[in-house]
Amino acid sequence: MRFMVIVKASKASEAGQLPDEAILTKMAAFNDELVSAGVMLGGEGLQASSKGARVRFSGVQRTVINGPFAETGELIAGYWIWKCASLAEAIDWVKRCPNPHEGESEIEIRQIFEAPDFGEAFTPELREQEAAQRAQLHGLARPRFQTGTALRIAGINQSYTMENRAQIPLQWQRFVPHIGRIAGQVQGYAYGVCWNDKLGFDFDYLSGVEVPVPGMLPDGFTTLELKPQRYAVFEHKGHISNLVSTIEAIWIKWVPECGLRAAKAPCFERYTPEFDPHKGIGGIELWIPVEA
Repeated sequence: MRFMVIVKASKASEAGQLPDEAILTKMAAFNDELVSAGVMLGGEGLQASSKGARVRFSGVQRTVINGPFAETGELIAGYWIWKCASLAEAIDWVKRCPNPHEGESEIEIRQIFEAPDFGEAFTPELREQEAAQRAQLHGLARPRFQTGTALRIAGINQSYTMENRAQIPLQWQRFVPHIGRIAGQVQGYAYGVCWNDKLGFDFDYLSGVEVPVPGMLPDGFTTLELKPQRYAVFEHKGHISNLVSTIEAIWIKWVPECGLRAAKAPCFERYTPEFDPHKGIGGIELWIPVEA
């Protein structure tokens, strides 16, 4: 669950009085605890309402009202976005928070809507649209969503851990001479498939091409069948040496927050005919399996 934790304004904050060093130091230490616990997703302090405005809606009319605003107790001086297992956990964290103002203060906790809360009105198309928007917020290219067909990939397979995955380019060096010489190879694309995930972040990686039917393959080749699956397809911008950064942004930032569930299926890189292997740029796609 995600919560917005709202620090209510005070007369002092509305007057533009800044917190002193003691309060800032305590808040910094508290934020360190939140970050270390994996609770804090974001948060900022807000300027006084005298530096803000409101827009009032009445039908098609829009009226701008400049601050300051009189109802201090209803105004906001700052906020956090937290990820907690329950409202009770969020309350426990708030109780540990330093007093944000001198004297009496109030902090409000509000649960943030998640996709399932909207029921059938939040259609699969709307869910994917929101997920695409969240990707852009993380600096990723806006993904497209499509249902991939069944694929049979054949090539060189090797097991890796997160510690030795930097050796994957060496595997590609061994495989590249086979491209175009494999019996029945479907021309146009090469694939790097992550599959067979194990405990401890171990995984298998297959450098391969599509073959329509099982046939005569070079010694030591592995064949992997990919079933039809819904995917979020990301285009990797920039040099291939930065591919790991894009992969980490997808799995560490986008997947936990996108509102979609990652499917239990292999993910893969697809190298299109636009990929320039000499320059290491262009035509690199990342296919992330998601539940339909």
